[in-house]
Parts: sequence; structure tokens; C-alpha cells
Amino acid sequence: MSMTAMTLNSNASGPFARAVRVAGVAGLRVVEFYRSFKSRREMRMLAGFDDRMLADIGLTRSDLRDAVSEPLWRDPTHVLVTRVRERRAARPASHPSPAEFANSPSIVPEHRGEAVTPARYY
Repeated sequence: MSMTAMTLNSNASGPFARAVRVAGVAGLRVVEFYRSFKSRREMRMLAGFDDRMLADIGLTRSDLRDAVSEPLWRDPTHVLVTRVRERRAARPASHPSPAEFANSPSIVPEHRGEAVTPARYY
């Protein structure tokens, strides 16, 4: 089959092509619903965590309630991921900047004014 024939067949708008497209869309919807169902089942595990454990991963009890209140065909983990990302972006950085590292003293021992490399110890 030539490339032209394949292009024409893929752009066909007959009843068979329409049925294939409808089946493809229906298949995608089934997969989305299955993922949503699976995520809701896994959220039961999160609901069993205490508040401190949820806080460790950046969630609150109300985040879980909001996620579960989404329609059944939507994946509730999208709400949880969005909330965690928002909180992480809003909090100040707890790590020093590279400029602060440059001004800190070295932890490498010195020998006669020059840094000692690990090879000198062997």
C-alpha cells in the first residue's frame, strides 16, 4: 500500500471510520473511569493516615474531602497534586542559596595551605 493510499484511508469519513473514532473515544473514557476508580480506592489508604502523616506529604483532611467530592469520572489525585504543588511554591526555601554555600568554610582538611584530596590518604 502506498503512502498516498494510507493517508487517504486514515482521512476517510465513512461509517467504518466514524465507528472506529467513536470506539476509540469510548475506550479512552473507559480507561479514564478505571483510573479514577483505582485512585479513589487508593485514597482510602490516605484517609487512614493521621493528620501528622498527611501533613508530612503536604496534605490536609480537607484536601482529601475536596478530592473525593470531584465527579466520579474525574481522577481525584489531580486535586491532591495541585494542592501539594501550591503549598510547596508558597513556602519559603529552607535550603541555603548557592551564594551562601560559596561563603561558608570548607570541610576538607588542609595540608600546608592546600586542600587534601582523598588520594593523599592512601
